[in-house]
Amino acid sequence: MENTITRLTKISERKQASVNNRFRRYLFDKIDWKQRLIIILGQRGTGKTTLMFQRMSEEESLSVYLSLDDIYFEANRLIYLVDELYEQGYLSFFLDEVHRYQYWSADIKSMFDNYPDIHIVVTGSSILEISRGTADLSRRAAEYRLAGLSFREFLELQHEIRFDPISLETVLNNHMEIASTYTDKTDILKTFKEYLAFGYYPFFNEGIEVFNQKLGRVMNTILDTDILSFEDITYETVRNMKKLLFVISQSVPFKPNISSLSKKMEIPRNSILKMLDMLNRAELIYLLRSYSKGVSYLQKPDKIYLQNTNQQYALSGSAPETGTIRETFFVNQLGVNHLVTSAKWGDIMVDETYTFEIGGSSKTGEQIRGVPNAWIASDDIKGGSGKKVPLWLFGLLY
Repeated sequence: MENTITRLTKISERKQASVNNRFRRYLFDKIDWKQRLIIILGQRGTGKTTLMFQRMSEEESLSVYLSLDDIYFEANRLIYLVDELYEQGYLSFFLDEVHRYQYWSADIKSMFDNYPDIHIVVTGSSILEISRGTADLSRRAAEYRLAGLSFREFLELQHEIRFDPISLETVLNNHMEIASTYTDKTDILKTFKEYLAFGYYPFFNEGIEVFNQKLGRVMNTILDTDILSFEDITYETVRNMKKLLFVISQSVPFKPNISSLSKKMEIPRNSILKMLDMLNRAELIYLLRSYSKGVSYLQKPDKIYLQNTNQQYALSGSAPETGTIRETFFVNQLGVNHLVTSAKWGDIMVDETYTFEIGGSSKTGEQIRGVPNAWIASDDIKGGSGKKVPLWLFGLLY
């Protein structure tokens, strides 16, 4: 056990030493780090592990990072290792990839209940539900979700242009003044197109030329490993989900005909709906509905998007359809802090209050004439006027 502890603690020290604290994700300052159990969920590649190490650098107590996909945990229980580390003085435990470990919920519950002076920070897949498993952690944990980079964060990370997040109301009421502030700093339309193609995942910093290859591996791992960790499904179902993801990526934007899909893929209708639900919870797609309460996976969504525009570029094989990219960006960015539903008039409704029509520079308000609180989110413009707001401004909200 001693050699094992030494190996794991050395891995922790080595990884922590290599982390850059220059840039921090939006979620860092939103987390109440005083909570004894913090669970951070999110899609692979969005920066959860880096966020953990940045917090570790501020810990006053002895802390350790443990990735639960380490081969050690294939044959050993986490809780026994924690016992040993606690005896050595460790009081802060940062547990990564918990969804890869069979006993994650039971062992974390035991840690929380039996060691009242320790702090636990956990990261896991988007599809992980903390109320499931052998122990319900929902009453003990403070749960947070980490989205991918916003356009605002991309501007900071890629171009060192730093501004604080702006509320939706501020964008709508002051968009002309805000736009001029940003357009003085960079070629905003060129930068925005970069973000749409490769700016959602921080690993673009590792090389843009291999970005789509890495993103493809991320999506395959989510399908082949993460979803299988929580759902009792076969590899045939996984293959069908991959086919379904490809069909969605080729659509403009996708208004599902479930019966037609069922016939085309030779899969029962309810199975199609179940697969859509799993893809949505794994944050590979975004299901847009006209309602928000009492949603069952058996209810057909109004529209289906890929979860973010980078996926659209990676899966399309060519230049994606412009209208799809615009709407995908809008629902992706607004969906982090707002309720996004389909609209009776226009394209998107936000917080059951604002109606948006999304289009290019020539888009008019004809389709939303007379609709209260209606706005145009317009692409390919640096600045707007009146109710016409540049689309890129909606990337500054988090």
